[in-house]
Amino acid sequence: MRYAVSHRTTLSYASPVRLAQFNVRLRPVTWPGQSVSDYTLRVDPEPAQISEGDGSYFVNEARFALHEAISQLTIESRFTVEREDAPFYLAEARGPGLYDLREKAMALPDLSALGPASYAFASPIAAPEHEIALWAGSHLDEAMPVMEAGRVLMEAIHAEFTFDSTATATDTPPIEAFRNRHGVCQDFTHVMIIAARARGIPAAYVSGYLRTIPPPGQARLVGADAMHAWVNLWCGEELGWVGFDPTNNKLADADHILIGMGRDYADVAPLDGTFRGSSQQTMFYAVDVAPLD
Repeated sequence: MRYAVSHRTTLSYASPVRLAQFNVRLRPVTWPGQSVSDYTLRVDPEPAQISEGDGSYFVNEARFALHEAISQLTIESRFTVEREDAPFYLAEARGPGLYDLREKAMALPDLSALGPASYAFASPIAAPEHEIALWAGSHLDEAMPVMEAGRVLMEAIHAEFTFDSTATATDTPPIEAFRNRHGVCQDFTHVMIIAARARGIPAAYVSGYLRTIPPPGQARLVGADAMHAWVNLWCGEELGWVGFDPTNNKLADADHILIGMGRDYADVAPLDGTFRGSSQQTMFYAVDVAPLD
């Protein structure tokens, strides 16, 4: 599938702010089965310079500063992407058992942004939670192949949790969403990451987009999409990183467009930064994932 993707964010301030600095993580990384072209990033008002480079984990990061006072900022990212479907063999893949997987992950001499050891331990948002670990233990056992374990956790979250866009905010702790069994893709992803790490499975947070299909007979709404999140599990050297989407109970496929991968949301947040001033900030965004085929 080929898509044209646009992501427009508008920040408004009640009174002017100064010395604003921002980090933008919207340029897709290079990923198997995904090719990107025609990427552009537009900022208004235009900064004197935008520097681009690698983020702390597997994510591209653009940085810029605005020295003049601003009351509004618009950031727009656009690109074309071609996405292949998930490899056919994943439907029957099993991977190592969980005990062997832990041993393999810790023995692998890879401390790069894609090395499994970086995703096996606690992170600022996806910190260990005893309740989630017990819940994971009730579903998994040591001999279970990692692909089966991933499917079991994904299916359990999809069955037990209710998608509710009003139940949580960006800063809601994962344990709160877990206890209430309500939340959004970010919450479900963090819960699955904590559960997987509790059983020794290296687990990463993926930020990206998902093609949405309108109900039969209804037109597709331009700009009504949003960013999506799912889980990458390291399934051994042969299979590598495999995407599991607990919100939709499916493996990541041609509908999933990967932007970046980190330990949790904080590593791949699409936008963060600082400014000088005490003004209230309001953010609006519009995302459009338009199929071109």
